[in-house]
Amino acid sequence: MASRHDRRWGLGAFWTVVLFGSVSFARCAFGQESISADRNGEGAALFESDVRGLLEKHCLECHGGEKVEGDFDLTTRESLLESGMLGDNAASSRLFELITHSDEPAMPKDAPKLSDDAIDKVRRWLDHGAPYDRPLIDRGGPHREARGREVTDEDRDHWAFRRLQTVAPPAVSAGEPVRSPIDAFLRREFDALGIAPPGRADRRTLIRRAALDLIGLPPTPDEIDAFVADRDPRAYERLVDRLLASPGYGERWARHWMDIARFAESHGYEQDYDRPTAYPYRDFLIKAFDADLPYDRFVQWQIAGDELAPDHSLAITATGFLGAGPFPTQLTEAEFESARYDELDDMVSTVGSAFLGLSIGCARCHAHKFDPIPSADYYAMAAVFATTIRAEVDYDPAARIEEGGEAPAGAAPRAKALVATEGLRPLKHHADDRGFPHFYADVHFLARGDVRRKTAVAPPGYLRVLMRDGYGSDHWRVTPPEGWNRTSFRRAALANWLTDVEHGAGPLAARVIVNRIWLHHFGRGLVATPSDFGKQGDPPTHPELLEWLARDLVANGWRLKRIHRAIMTSEAYTRSSGFDEGRASADPDNRSYWRFVPRRLEGETIRDAMLAVSGLLDPTPFGPGSLDPAMRRRSVYFFIKRSELIPTMMLFDWPEHLVGIGRRARTTTAPQALAFLNNPRIRSYAEGLASRVEPRAGGERIDEAYRLCFGRRPDERERGAAAAFLADQSAAYADAGESDAERRALVDYCQTLFCTNEFAYLP
Repeated sequence: MASRHDRRWGLGAFWTVVLFGSVSFARCAFGQESISADRNGEGAALFESDVRGLLEKHCLECHGGEKVEGDFDLTTRESLLESGMLGDNAASSRLFELITHSDEPAMPKDAPKLSDDAIDKVRRWLDHGAPYDRPLIDRGGPHREARGREVTDEDRDHWAFRRLQTVAPPAVSAGEPVRSPIDAFLRREFDALGIAPPGRADRRTLIRRAALDLIGLPPTPDEIDAFVADRDPRAYERLVDRLLASPGYGERWARHWMDIARFAESHGYEQDYDRPTAYPYRDFLIKAFDADLPYDRFVQWQIAGDELAPDHSLAITATGFLGAGPFPTQLTEAEFESARYDELDDMVSTVGSAFLGLSIGCARCHAHKFDPIPSADYYAMAAVFATTIRAEVDYDPAARIEEGGEAPAGAAPRAKALVATEGLRPLKHHADDRGFPHFYADVHFLARGDVRRKTAVAPPGYLRVLMRDGYGSDHWRVTPPEGWNRTSFRRAALANWLTDVEHGAGPLAARVIVNRIWLHHFGRGLVATPSDFGKQGDPPTHPELLEWLARDLVANGWRLKRIHRAIMTSEAYTRSSGFDEGRASADPDNRSYWRFVPRRLEGETIRDAMLAVSGLLDPTPFGPGSLDPAMRRRSVYFFIKRSELIPTMMLFDWPEHLVGIGRRARTTTAPQALAFLNNPRIRSYAEGLASRVEPRAGGERIDEAYRLCFGRRPDERERGAAAAFLADQSAAYADAGESDAERRALVDYCQTLFCTNEFAYLP
């Protein structure tokens, strides 16, 4: 029974969202209805003569007419049954409880109770199985297209779903030039707060910040010295361009996308068998970022590269995105179909969160509780992938992406890649010998997401809230080339819709990716919920700036490096990170970006930086990864086995690679400090650093260690503390009878430098 406490939810939303979901479904085994409707007797006559009119007058407006509150739609008997409100008869019907005011919230909402005669007619109708002679609203088809709710122009007016707007940077005061349009948008914040921004960070800080941020490696002392000495006013801009052109850029930013794509190289679940041919997708990401592959094509290839560019080796490997999720390798016959629907759910949910910042998967069992995503739209997107399976194809590991993104593959293929495609032999599964089909030709609407409760076949389609100007799914349909019969080209159509700026989802896709880039540069997105741009997500703190960035991306060929360059050359990015009490009092949340906030680096960058300064880093790119924690290649080349994740990476908030992650947690825990002190691999990095500085004499060792680790020389206090530490440690080792006391002390000192915040933080 609902309590008075429940009234605070608001009766209209509460009775549909909570109460309807709390009752069990009237069904028997395999999803068949447990109540039979008297469609030709007294129940049908009651519906036609009285009950239909009662429902239309008192209920339909909120529950199937102008809107559908929560997930209760009574336009058809099937939708009423799905709500769980029906029961076996009136005595067990939740609907009857509410209209008789036997429980709260009383219905009809904000209206008098129905007359006793009307209630008696509804009771008798329910006792006869609640038959309908026809739907209350006939929308045609065996399954109502707008299942669960309609999508209106009002829904499309949510800030994230609107068309891209042309926004001009605001004017600034004369005599106060801004470094970039970004700063013009932020300047208004300072004016409103009555504060002035601090100065620019010093050059040593800037090059370290930019290098760690863009390529994930610290600059060398020689690079720092050259940058500091460069008097060219455009030296910093040239530095950013050089870093963007570095191979390290792709390795750094591919890792960010791998979080979003839930990329791993094993199936997951109990057995967690390896996927040894999954790594080409990772290599595609690195090459795509390095080549500045236009983002619209980057999206399209991951959905349908095999259809859109079948002769391009990397376009085909890009489809590894769809198949990167976990999938069970031990199935009984009873689990075949449910596992396939779960696999489709993984594809739909990841496409939604990665490219659109929407939790589409919430609409599997019912219309989305907050966003205008009916179940029909969810199943329409699932139907796009109806025949998509994991398979292995030959590819050319030497293939590359050139400026136009169309570089052909090389000579004969020399490796295999795990892809998501159609019409090929599916990846081997343990249940193959028991008839596991890998896919079913049709995707059905499932009542409450239950595979045992199929209704009509779902046609392929997309989210109607992101279809404009009266266009339907057919607008993006792609006709296969003449003679092509292997794939359906449904994924190609989806890819076109995702990136269509005029009539499709392109505006939202552009907003989501520029926000992700901003997030990784500043540690916080303009939208703080990077994978939720829906109504439950945070609105943008600077909506006009977000719009300007998205429009600029699209207008300039969807080039991500241009967005990096615009952000990194702004005053906001190049400001000092120094703390100021006065400015902090006026803007404690740093909404105006009056300072650059330091933040701890990810585990991959910390590890890669230690390898780099120790001289132990193996720069070999691409190819199969390794599970060996002692591997000396960059961390992006770790083999990601879901049940055997790299322990040191997990200490520093590596994701579990089960679902897409838009923003990693950043924790500070005792085990992190203990790892720096006791981990044998970190000790080996310290030994490598000690070997680099050991040839120098006396205090020069201290200076060189500082230059390698921090890009600067120590001040007198730091130099004195370091000298005292080395002397004390050497004496202690000597007293213990160690023959290499001085060497051991130097290794200890180098390991201590790794333990500092200055080493592990973006300055």
